[in-house]
Amino acid sequence: MRRCSRRRMAVLAACIMSAGILCIPSTVYAKKITSFHQLESLAEKEVKGAHIIEVDKDYEKGIIVYEARLLKGKKEYDLTYRASDGKLVAYGWEIRDWYVERGSGNLISQSRCRRLAKKRVPGGSINSLVRKRSDGVEIYKVKMKKGGKKYELEFHARTGKLLEYDWEFTSSAKDEKNYIGLEKARKAALEKSKGGTVIKAKFDRDDGVPVYEVEIVKDEYEYDIKIHAKTGKIIDFELESIYD
Repeated sequence: MRRCSRRRMAVLAACIMSAGILCIPSTVYAKKITSFHQLESLAEKEVKGAHIIEVDKDYEKGIIVYEARLLKGKKEYDLTYRASDGKLVAYGWEIRDWYVERGSGNLISQSRCRRLAKKRVPGGSINSLVRKRSDGVEIYKVKMKKGGKKYELEFHARTGKLLEYDWEFTSSAKDEKNYIGLEKARKAALEKSKGGTVIKAKFDRDDGVPVYEVEIVKDEYEYDIKIHAKTGKIIDFELESIYD
C-alpha cells in the first residue's frame, strides 16, 4: 500500500473512529487559501466525520498547495487543495494496513478486476493493470484516466475489495492541445541520440515547466533526454554507460 513521504509541517491529534464509509468527493470550492484553518475547514467538509491528523503547505508542479491527512474508521485520506483558488486537485484514501487481511482462495481474474475498476470510474480508460504483492497481500494496481483526471486504484487480488482509491488533475485539455505530443518527443529524442531504442517516455513537469522525458538505449550507452512539451526544444541531455 502507498505511504506518502511528504514534509511534515504540523501534526495534529490522531483519532480512530469506529466505522467508515466510502466518501465521494463533493468538490468543495473556496476562495484563496492562506491559512491552515481554512484548509481544515475545507477538509472536514469534504470527508464529514473525519479527524485531521496532519496539515502541510507545499510547492508542487509550479503551484502552491495545501495538503491535509485525515482518519475516518478504517480509512486514511489525503486531500490536496490549490492555494490560489481553494480547488481540490487531488483526493485519495486507503484502508489502513492492519485492517487488510491476506485472504484465501483463488485470485480473481484480470478481466474481473477491469470490470471492478470501470464500475468505480465509469467511462474511464485503463492504462495499466498489474498484480503485485504488498505487505504480504496480493493486489491488483490499476491506472486509469478520465477527462482531466488520472486515477490509481488497488484491489485485493483474492476478494476483489477496493483497498485504495486516488485521483488527481492532470494538465487541462487546453494546455495539452499546445503540447507537441509524446510521439514527436520520441522522434526528437531519437534524432538527438542518432538512433537507438526508446525504453521509456513520459510527460512530466520540471519546476512547473511541462516536459517530456525520454530514455534511450543505444550500443553501450543510455541517453536521458528532456524536451520542452510546448516548443519541442531539448532542454537537458545526459549520456552514461550502461555499465556504470
